[in-house]
Amino acid sequence: MRIRMKQTISGTRNGEEWPARGEIADIPTGEAQHLVASGVAEEVAADETDGDDPNVETATAPDAAEKRPATARKATAPKSAKE
Repeated sequence: MRIRMKQTISGTRNGEEWPARGEIADIPTGEAQHLVASGVAEEVAADETDGDDPNVETATAPDAAEKRPATARKATAPKSAKE
């Protein structure tokens, strides 16, 4: 059964990493049905090919040069023991 992973699963399956989120894989029917029922994957049509899925969000961390500089904190005077 062909499924598309909706979530990332850590670890391995039969000695290989699980397919990444958004990837399509052929999984035995019983196992695939369990993944679909639990919401981890969705069934895909047999003629659907691997490729970019517009429903899968991907993001990358900004480069260090693009990060905003830290702002200075306002210094406060220490409180005296009488306060």
